[in-house]
Amino acid sequence: MRLQARPDHGIRACEVGRVTSAGLNSAWTRTYEGRADAAVRLFCFPYAGASASVFRTWHTALPEEIEPVAIQLPGRDDRFDEPAYEHMTPLVADLADVLSPLLDKPYACYGFSMGARVALALLHELRHRGLPAPKRLFVASSAAPALRRLVRGWDEPEEGLVAYLRELGGTPPELFDNPGLLALFLPSLRADLSVVGTCPIAETTPLDVPIRAFAGDADVEAPPARMRDWARETNAEFELTTLAGSHFFPEAETLRMMRIISADLLT
Repeated sequence: MRLQARPDHGIRACEVGRVTSAGLNSAWTRTYEGRADAAVRLFCFPYAGASASVFRTWHTALPEEIEPVAIQLPGRDDRFDEPAYEHMTPLVADLADVLSPLLDKPYACYGFSMGARVALALLHELRHRGLPAPKRLFVASSAAPALRRLVRGWDEPEEGLVAYLRELGGTPPELFDNPGLLALFLPSLRADLSVVGTCPIAETTPLDVPIRAFAGDADVEAPPARMRDWARETNAEFELTTLAGSHFFPEAETLRMMRIISADLLT
């Protein structure tokens, strides 16, 4: 749950690059470079507490054939005044409404940590509605749902939530010394963790969608051993790729991950 220590002032400047004819001018989506002719859309779901801007540079590392579309959830950045979701069912129902018009070309989903669980639930909702399935689902730094691990932090006092945040790493140290900034950040973080923490693991039919999982070799929350069981979520191909790093991957490994994603989608 890495905090962006400053607001993303580049969002509105980038809005002119959205493909408005395809509906990419929604409050829910962010594109940081217009790629109307891309062959594949890659919907990117951030980790708990984060905003779409964590994917703001992905277009610089992905080939032009892939259009990254970052998901902006309520309760953060320019949607700060909107209430954050606390439960999965209404969240994925609204996401399905918003994204359905954008499934007019091949697409894939990438979810990081909490975002992986949201992406999975969304794909089940899209299947239930009879909408097109993605080419692939990519998940990173998220223990397999089938393990039914308890989600920490969401139902703990503030001290416990902050301790969990410290343990995960990736958060600027100055956040913990700034009570005002911390108070702004924690509500959306708690709400996001509640989405996963209160979501029952349904006994659903696995997807017919290939899944590739990415795990950091030093991640204590979602190590490779806890990500192997993402294989249970699909009747199709499953691959697990181990990267160097912990819950948050270093830049070089993130670039390696994007090269693998690109190869999976374009070959």
